[in-house]
Amino acid sequence: MPLTDLIGQAFEPAASSIRDTKIPGAVLGIVTADGTRAVHWAGSAQIVPERHDLSRETWFDLASLTKVVFTTTGILRLVEQGRIALDDPLIAVIPDLRQYDMNAAERRLTFRQCLAHQTHLPAVEPLYTYGQDPETLRAFILQRVWQSGAPVYSDINYMLLGIAIERITDKPLIEQPLPDRLSFRPDPHLCAATERCTWRGRVIRGEVHDENAFALGGASGHAGLFGTIDGVLDFAHSLLDGTGLSAASLKAIRTRESEKRTIGWEGFYPGWHGGDACSPTTIGHTGFTGTGLWLDFERGLAWSLLTNRVHPSRHTDSGILSLRRATGEQVIALFDR
Repeated sequence: MPLTDLIGQAFEPAASSIRDTKIPGAVLGIVTADGTRAVHWAGSAQIVPERHDLSRETWFDLASLTKVVFTTTGILRLVEQGRIALDDPLIAVIPDLRQYDMNAAERRLTFRQCLAHQTHLPAVEPLYTYGQDPETLRAFILQRVWQSGAPVYSDINYMLLGIAIERITDKPLIEQPLPDRLSFRPDPHLCAATERCTWRGRVIRGEVHDENAFALGGASGHAGLFGTIDGVLDFAHSLLDGTGLSAASLKAIRTRESEKRTIGWEGFYPGWHGGDACSPTTIGHTGFTGTGLWLDFERGLAWSLLTNRVHPSRHTDSGILSLRRATGEQVIALFDR
């Protein structure tokens, strides 16, 4: 079925969530390896304190999609340039990491381990409560004696990778070059709102929702990137058609480093967020604000669902996991007809 014919039906799970007021708005985009794409949207970009309609040009806080769209891709391109290797330790470019303890476990962490979430570092820590000077917080991250534990999905891994990119390129993340329709500094008037933040005392629109990324200056390796649906689809298409990364890098993001994780991405498993109809080699990633991107390489198909499900509060029953799964299964069922 042509994408332009199926996109409306594929959007129906999201439309239902909007009608049931579980989410204010959503946009669904689908792209194939040959570049064909279709987009459908509905609902509001903001409902508090005033309502703004959502459109194809609405910018979304991509949240943890930053990890794959920006950070993983950026590290792999540095590998392609020969500036680092995946199995290099981070101290090759961050020599001051735990510099007062030469035997610290953090000094043995490699790029590969951090990218695949195979470290001892914790999932997250409320760094923003320790101060709001970005340079002081970066120094704290590097010298912190992190509690050791079994590998978990960790924002700290990607904070370190973001610092590594800054050190290698000698440029802050917020000044790194980005394609059109992706940015760390979007026009707030074009953005979907996220949460009414009690800490900042306002409804967040056009600044990163993640408190730690905000305290780190608005951009971090784990969060901070904004994009439109077409910006995300441009990125996805570059992976499907092989122009965005080298063959070795594309193999890396599709090869399991653990049961569920590849370099940067999460691989398909029964019950995952992309739906059970995906091919076994499908990869995907989600973001806390209600974003997601999935690539089914066997089908030459990618789709992204962007929502503002945390607006005006994260403490609601948005049903985002069920929505993501239903959308993925609908997309594939219609595409396979």
